[in-house]
Amino acid sequence: MNPASLFILAFAMSTDAFAASVGKGAALRRTRFPEALRIGAIFGTVEAITPVIGWAIGLAATRFVSEWDHWIAFVLLGALGAHMIWEGFKPVPVEADDGSAPERKSGWLLALTALATSIDAMAVGVTLAFTDVNIVVAAAAIGLATMLMVTVGIMLGRAIGSLIGKRAEIVGGLVLIGIGCTVLYEHLVARVA
Repeated sequence: MNPASLFILAFAMSTDAFAASVGKGAALRRTRFPEALRIGAIFGTVEAITPVIGWAIGLAATRFVSEWDHWIAFVLLGALGAHMIWEGFKPVPVEADDGSAPERKSGWLLALTALATSIDAMAVGVTLAFTDVNIVVAAAAIGLATMLMVTVGIMLGRAIGSLIGKRAEIVGGLVLIGIGCTVLYEHLVARVA
């Protein structure tokens, strides 16, 4: 996997966390930068760990599926992308604003939310086991991109609400499908050559 693909993958993996953070930022209303950075760091850490777990699972299975690993990557990335697009088109529930100050969310609750938005990163980690990629670099890129996107999403949330967040999830889904098609194309062309 080349650096450009890794960069695109890292930001594609962070779009669902970005979408969640924009909504969270809209709900928190008066969030300051240190709190947004704390939330971003929690999401980024979880999002960096889950692809490593997926990669380990995929690596264990590589010897059994090496003949059709590119098809597995294509199907998994395509399905994840389609799911993200589907979620992006779902309407966002509207929360009432009673004017009260938001309470600070606990680290454990944020970590569970981050885990829920990083399941796709674990599945992508499985597909990374079938490609030529340094998992430490990939996980760090995904974690840093997520930290950045969540921090920005929290800060932008009050101003732009959930509209941009849902569109980002659709774009992220399209990017994952594109990466899956690229993996399949590269493997099929390599076999012909």
